[in-house]
Amino acid sequence: MSEQFPNQDLDLSLLNEIADGSDEFIVESITMFLEQTPELLKQVSDLIAQKDWLNAGLTAHKMKANLGFFGMLDTQELIQQVERACKAGGENPYSIIVKFNQAKATIAVNMVTLAKLRDEMRAGL
Repeated sequence: MSEQFPNQDLDLSLLNEIADGSDEFIVESITMFLEQTPELLKQVSDLIAQKDWLNAGLTAHKMKANLGFFGMLDTQELIQQVERACKAGGENPYSIIVKFNQAKATIAVNMVTLAKLRDEMRAGL
């Protein structure tokens, strides 16, 4: 299984290291990410739309660890910038929205890749 995905912000090296050969662990981890991430993205999006900057920042913070776990380091950095800007009071909403949308788009692509990988791995279990 390839650990790095060219042209995507996705590197499963850390996940594979933690899994220590357990395909079941990888499948479960991917499944949790695929279930939790869309809801977190929706929450951040809704909170930004409501100009609830503090809670948008707090919710964005919740996403960072999982993004790092899946080697989405560029996306993790974008989410961290969104988090900081929101916690600072949303002084530049346009910038926050642009960065958040960039992160969302990359995550969407990565989720497709992760779903395919999970399904392939499930078939082999």
